[in-house]
Order: sequence, then structure tokens, then C-alpha cells
Amino acid sequence: MDTSMIDPRTPVLVGVGVVQQKEKDPARAEEAVALMTRAARLAGEDSGAPALLAALERIAVPQGLWSYSDAARMVARAIGAEQARTICAQVGILQQSLMSAACSRIAAGESRVEMVLGGEARFRQLQAQIAGQQAPETAFTEAPDELLKPDAELVLDAEVSGGLGYMPVGYYAIIESAFRQSMGWGVEEHRDRMAALYERFSEIAVQNPDAWKRERVAAEQIRNPSAKNRMLAFPYTKLHNTSWNVDQAAALLFCSAGLASELGIPRERWVFPRAGTESNHMLALSQRPELHRCPGAQLAGRRALALAGVGVDELDLLEMYSCFPIAVESYATEIGIPLDRDLTVTGGMPFAGGPLNNYVLQATARMATLLRERGQGTGLVTSVSGYLTKQGFGVWSMAPGEGFGFADVTEEVAALAPARSVSALVDGPVTIRGCTVMYHEDHALCAVAVVDQADGSRSVASSQDAAVIARVESSECCGLGARVEGGKLRLD
Repeated sequence: MDTSMIDPRTPVLVGVGVVQQKEKDPARAEEAVALMTRAARLAGEDSGAPALLAALERIAVPQGLWSYSDAARMVARAIGAEQARTICAQVGILQQSLMSAACSRIAAGESRVEMVLGGEARFRQLQAQIAGQQAPETAFTEAPDELLKPDAELVLDAEVSGGLGYMPVGYYAIIESAFRQSMGWGVEEHRDRMAALYERFSEIAVQNPDAWKRERVAAEQIRNPSAKNRMLAFPYTKLHNTSWNVDQAAALLFCSAGLASELGIPRERWVFPRAGTESNHMLALSQRPELHRCPGAQLAGRRALALAGVGVDELDLLEMYSCFPIAVESYATEIGIPLDRDLTVTGGMPFAGGPLNNYVLQATARMATLLRERGQGTGLVTSVSGYLTKQGFGVWSMAPGEGFGFADVTEEVAALAPARSVSALVDGPVTIRGCTVMYHEDHALCAVAVVDQADGSRSVASSQDAAVIARVESSECCGLGARVEGGKLRLD
């Protein structure tokens, strides 16, 4: 395509940088900001115009588990981008939002070159802990130019006290159970399906040079608990869960098509962000009208495809966020993607690695690389924040389409999904809407269920009774009538 026919303000992704380290000596391993700096430099080199780094107008970084107050400023100084405005997005801001914002500014002519990057060095910290050593980080306390803060995460007291606690795994397992029932799958059939899905993910990770674990994992190994694969919250084992103890970083370098042309960046290096959408409507798990549904994914996903001018069947590559299987299954189902397609390009978070609050950047880098290798095609990358609370979508292509389109569908989702009332648990009849069994190491702690009470309100009930636990793990309890006696869940 003649680049002169492309609007010069069209945003293009021209550089990707991905870094991974597996150094077991914490004294030799680089800290997170050093990994991010390396990724930024690699993105500059990848573009073929490393001078773009010094011209950066903004650098945005999603907050990780590290302690730096402004990692973007630290990277900016290291790569000679002293004038760049820095943005720090706290956990709870969709990673797609940072990319969409950068692309929107470029499309509006407000800037010409921006970078989004992030990374973690949790493996380094883990190795230091094992060795009884320290893994110090560079002290940095300067404030960023912009600090993006989300609304407080919605976790209700009834959910925490009801047995779910604060860890995400139980919440996702509850949603998973409701999805299982909606699909008409039996408990064992569902476990087989999840295991097969993630076995395929592990096979894809083998083909990804940047994956943390590049080995095929058999379905039965994923499905069944073992000494190295503990049950976390039924039916989730450790291998269904993201792997965040990794040392990984990624950087995405965006500029306008006009600047890319001026610098002579070859057209085959250009990847076009065709659309970015998001829903920031927040409902706690117990407040959701239907636990198995994700209206934000449906509206934001379909809007992204409409803005990009592509249909589901025209998507060549897919990356469905994979913190837990339900994130993959739910998003795909909501926008009409068959579950028997390949749903990842990275290999998924348990196998490719899931650096906290940075995985979408890693996935987008992989998507861009594969699109370039193909020389054509379109890909979809999805984002999740919270407990499947917020939803984001990015459409990427080797062709420019009608330019970059953005939509925030938060208000539409809020109108479609009003909150259910949640109240204190009272003795009496209930209907189970979602359920799981929470584990600690190899011990089943309790069965937990989100229930509808007789007055129509929602609550959370639990039981430590072995018979209740066994039944939740062996037969379909979602939709079942049950009782609460003495504040405990009882199954008839």
C-alpha cells in the first residue's frame, strides 16, 4: 500500500521489545526497572528508528508489584527521553486503556510518538527469598506527571466473611461453576474441557520464544491435583492459574504514520491499532444479575469489531486473557468465538507467564510479531481487570482500515446490568447460583456458594461439612434449592 494514502495522524505500532530473564542468582539478576529499560531500547531498535526514543512525548507504565513511584520517569532518563510526560496507572486500570489513550492522542494530532511499557521481576525476588537473601530495588520517590487511579475494587464484606477471602481464585471459580451450568456440562465433563483447553495453550507456548514455560503439559496433569499442582478452588488447580513469579517486561512504541514515513520505517514494520474499547462498570460478584454472563465483554467486544470493520470470522489470531479458564470461555462466548479455536498466541498466563498488570502488553507484543511474520491479517487481544470486573479489547491489523476507533461502553453496560441487592445471610431456603470449594495447601477448607435468598436478595453461604464439600465437587449444585441453618449451608 502507498503510505501517502494513509492519514498521517493514523497511529501505528512500529516497535516492540520483549525481555525475559531466568537468572537464579538474585545478585546477578536485573530488577524490574532494568528489564523495562532493556525492553524500551529493544522496541526502539525493532522500529529501525531508535532516535524515536529520545523524541518520546509520553511514557505510560501500569503499576506492578515493585516499589518505584514513577518507573516511567526512571526509564525515560535511562533512554534519553527526559522531556517525556510520565503516566503511572495503578492496578485496576485496564492495560488496554493505556494503549487506547496513546493511540487516541496520536490520532487526534495531540502527540506523534508515545510508549507503553511495563514489567516485573518476581522470579528474582522469589530466588532471593529461597536463598535467604535480599533483592533490593532502586529507591525512587518522585511523583509521575499523571497518576491514574481506579475506583475501589468491589469486594463485599459478605463475600470475604462468607469464605471467599480476598484472593481472586475463589471468585473466578464461582463464576466458572455458573458458566458450566449454563452450558449444560456435567462437573467431570467441564473439568475435561478446561484441561484440554489448557493443554492446547501449553502446546502454543512451546512455539512462543518468549514464553516462560516452553513444554507441553498433558490435560490430565492440568486437571488433577498433585503435589506440584495443588487444588486452589474447585475446579481450579495451580495449572489453571496465572504464573506471576516471572521476570518479564514488554515495551510498545507508537507513532503517527506521518512520522513513520518521515523516518523511513518500512511499511512492513507497521502494525495498525484498528480499535480499542473498554467497560469500566464495576459490580461485585454477588451483585451481578447472572453470574455466568459478562455484559461488558459482549458490548465492548462487539463494539471493537464494529469499529475495526471486521467480523468474528475474519479474526486470524486471538489472545483471550487467561488468568483463569472462565476469562477465556466467557469472553469468547459473549462475542461469538467458538471455544474450539486457538484462543491464545502466547500460550496463556499459566505457561507464557503472567507478570502482574503487564500481561496484555506481553500479549500485544506477541500479536504484533506474528502479524508482521504473516504480512497480513487481523488479531484480537482482550484485557481483564479485577474479578472479571472490567473488560477491554484491542483489534490489531496489518491494514489501516478507517483509522483508530475508540469507545468506552461503561454507561451502556451499567444500564444493561443493574446491581442485585446483597444482604446479610439469614436462615431459610436459598437457591445456589454459583459454588466452589476453597482449599489451603492440600486441605479443603469449606464449600462456598453465592445464593439467592427468599426475599430476592443475594448473599454468600458456606459449609465445612464433608458431605456438602463432596457433593459440590461431584455433582451440579448450581440452580439447586438448599437451606441455611445456623448460618451454614445445608444441601437437602
